Amino acid sequence: QVQVVESGGGLVQAGGSLRLSCVASGDILRISDMGWYRQGPGKQRELVATISRGGITNYAMYVKGRFTISRDDAKNTMTLQMNSLKSEDSGVYYCKAEIVRRLTGLMVAYWGQGAQVTVSS
Repeated sequence: QVQVVESGGGLVQAGGSLRLSCVASGDILRISDMGWYRQGPGKQRELVATISRGGITNYAMYVKGRFTISRDDAKNTMTLQMNSLKSEDSGVYYCKAEIVRRLTGLMVAYWGQGAQVTVSS
């Protein structure tokens, strides 16, 4: 069994900060790339940031300088530090982890259940 769980969402005022966490657990051989995606009201899911196993990061242009993605491979965790939040950052944030299971030896993308982020203005 593999589980991917997000936490840290909530309500924050514009200009404030939130930290999202993602924890993967279970039948894990290794985790390759990980990333955060979000879906705002009336919008399609979009990439926010990704981080490779080697620590190479990639950010959507609209979050550069405000968000920071990181990971701790010893704990199979990933975080997204969000600063200077804007109302347009509101949405459901999903964690994606590319995981190789011991059972199959195949890499599959696993998604968390999502964390709601609401930025008031």
